[in-house]
Amino acid sequence: MGHSSTVVFTGDSVTDCGRREDPDGLGDGYVRILATSPPLAGVRVVNTGVGGDLSSDLVERWESDVLAHEPAVVSVLIGINDVWRRYDGAGVITGADVFEANLRGVLEPLKARLVLIEPFVLPVSAEQERWEDEDLGAKRTVIKGLAAALGAVFVPAQSILSAAARREGASTLATDGVHPTARGHELLAEAVRERFHGVGL
Repeated sequence: MGHSSTVVFTGDSVTDCGRREDPDGLGDGYVRILATSPPLAGVRVVNTGVGGDLSSDLVERWESDVLAHEPAVVSVLIGINDVWRRYDGAGVITGADVFEANLRGVLEPLKARLVLIEPFVLPVSAEQERWEDEDLGAKRTVIKGLAAALGAVFVPAQSILSAAARREGASTLATDGVHPTARGHELLAEAVRERFHGVGL
């Protein structure tokens, strides 16, 4: 680990999980599960997820919420709001090219080791069934491509959670298709943990 031995998890509400009301600052989702078990137990873990964030919001706070912590490892899970805003009445469309440019701009110069978790949806409505083909699929391709280009650890959250959803039911893992339940967070944490050995912790 770097001199700081700090791991920063950042992203949107899936990462946030009430961290600002939590005395430990971890929230009650996958970050807490990871922070309190090997290989991260005993490592300084910082959660800077912000509910509702788009990739452009993350870029704006990158300096203060990521770089300021001098992390040895940075984990990023972002993108579902870039999709959701297209469908929630806001009509805000973030093209895959803009999404990629937003992230490449902050990730390329990063000195820390990088873990990229792909954004996911576990459709619980007919509308969400369309997200993958119309929007999310292209953004997942961006994340996978960036991981390959930057030598990052890639966490295929969509395929792992989709497989679990087929067994257990989508709403068991994310009642609204987007925000994981306790069970969903457990599976997400497991998927990230399994790939952390590639980070060299």
